[in-house]
Amino acid sequence: MIKKELIQKIMVKPGKKVDLKDYETGWAQNDDLKKAGEGVVKEAALRILEHNRQALAASQELLWANGIHSVLIVLQGMDTAGKDGTIRHVMSGVNPQGCRVTGFKVPSSEELGHNFLWRHSKALPSRGEIGIFNRSYYEDVLVVMVHPEILDAQRLPSAKRGDKFWERRYDDINSFERHLDANGTLILKFFLHISKEEQKRRLMDRLKDKEKYWKVSPADLKERGFWDDYISAYNAMLSKTSTKWAPWYIIPADYKWAARALIADVITGKIEDMDLSYPKVSDAQIEELKKAKTQLKNEK
Repeated sequence: MIKKELIQKIMVKPGKKVDLKDYETGWAQNDDLKKAGEGVVKEAALRILEHNRQALAASQELLWANGIHSVLIVLQGMDTAGKDGTIRHVMSGVNPQGCRVTGFKVPSSEELGHNFLWRHSKALPSRGEIGIFNRSYYEDVLVVMVHPEILDAQRLPSAKRGDKFWERRYDDINSFERHLDANGTLILKFFLHISKEEQKRRLMDRLKDKEKYWKVSPADLKERGFWDDYISAYNAMLSKTSTKWAPWYIIPADYKWAARALIADVITGKIEDMDLSYPKVSDAQIEELKKAKTQLKNEK
């Protein structure tokens, strides 16, 4: 398991003003890690990831059997930050029956006819399930903030688009998540924090291989030109929406193995902290099961 001090370091405390310049995108988050060296830390991280994959599989079975709580995992990050890879590697051991991944693209005309949280509400995990949002309602205080012309398509009353518009959206999100928390949903939010240089390297890697062209679109390269605007939007979002019931974790994501180990450790630890138990079987049910066992044993 990863030291709690490191987990605390990447968690945004409620009310804290975030400046992403203060958070490393690499693997060395403290002096101990730097002294150990990248090779040693990478090997340890891979062991932690494997341990947590097994623990997560067991925790998911318990979550499913308990049937009272659900888990919502929110992944946000710049293009190429590693959201898809994180889902594949961290969740590879869980039962697909109890885990659902939803990716949110540009909203449809039907979705634009409702409030910005509507389509996300429909995709929430049921009790006993783990739900993963690959991008989420946070796009409405990120992409929409960087490109405010998108608001025209949302057909909002003009009187609602004043100076306090973004503050109200942050409040709406915090209230939405508080409601989910009060109804038994554990919310885990991860921002995969990569450097601009690492994003360039990953984009170039894809553009060098024709088999990876499908992963890149001209829009991705165009959005890179708004890097500073996105960082400003993320700073505001992380500052305004990291709460006691749904804190943000800023994950250093330049090294994929480090990001995956950290995320797996947080997810596993938080589910285990819920102290779930299997449903209790009554004495009457036990007697019935004993009779059924005897009958099955004696079956010809």
